[in-house]
Amino acid sequence: MKYLGLAYYTPEKFAAMAPFDVQALEGQCPALDEKMQATGKMLVSASLGDRTQWRTLRPSGGKARITDGPYTESKEVVGGFFIIEAGDPDEALRIASMHPAATLGEEGGWAVELIPMDFYLAG
Repeated sequence: MKYLGLAYYTPEKFAAMAPFDVQALEGQCPALDEKMQATGKMLVSASLGDRTQWRTLRPSGGKARITDGPYTESKEVVGGFFIIEAGDPDEALRIASMHPAATLGEEGGWAVELIPMDFYLAG
């Protein structure tokens, strides 16, 4: 089974952090990312770009209406995602708990949401 991990943060909390603290926090991420990669179960991992550049497409009168992002109403914002493959939900949770947003960044409102998914490759 494949699982989508959504890594969240709270922009207001993150913005309230001192730049040095942000740098120190982000400096811890590569080692945790490498730990997840070492499981051999991570298929994809990415941080999302500048959210001021995001766009939302919604159906309107049979066409796509494009607006500036962000997307849905929420205090938390998706800042990254990953896809892992695991034999069961417990294994998926064990691997996802290695993600930086699952163990660090409490002061920035970091969190991970883990979602089982059907996965199809196009082409």
